[in-house]
Amino acid sequence: MSHAPSPSRAARKSEARMARGAKARRLGRWAELACVASLALRGWRILDRGVVTGRGSGAGEIDIVAKRGRLVAFIEVKARPSLEEASAAISAVQRERLARAAAVYVGRRPALEGCDFRFDAMLVAPWRAPRHLIDAWRAAG
Repeated sequence: MSHAPSPSRAARKSEARMARGAKARRLGRWAELACVASLALRGWRILDRGVVTGRGSGAGEIDIVAKRGRLVAFIEVKARPSLEEASAAISAVQRERLARAAAVYVGRRPALEGCDFRFDAMLVAPWRAPRHLIDAWRAAG
């Protein structure tokens, strides 16, 4: 009678890491849906979600692009166990990456010429409505 070898410790750690990653992605998608619903209820039109702008210096991901009138908001969504943890999770590197991605996004869409732009954040925690931080930061330069 032969037995299959038990997975190595490294393999078990890798599987656990992948499971945590999948859980985090599901939570992120749920948080984005909650934010999209919240924005729509307040009169925002969702232009895009999960935009990846490519590789190189303009690379980045924009969670939500929303428009109301002439205002376009590039929104970073953060879901954590508390709103404070969600706020703290937005790093300077992420803000810079979002600013570069937004510049690429706008450059590819002539229809947005003449619009005003800002960077918002939406924070999501269990059993709380998403908190919308308006004009959460300014792009450098």
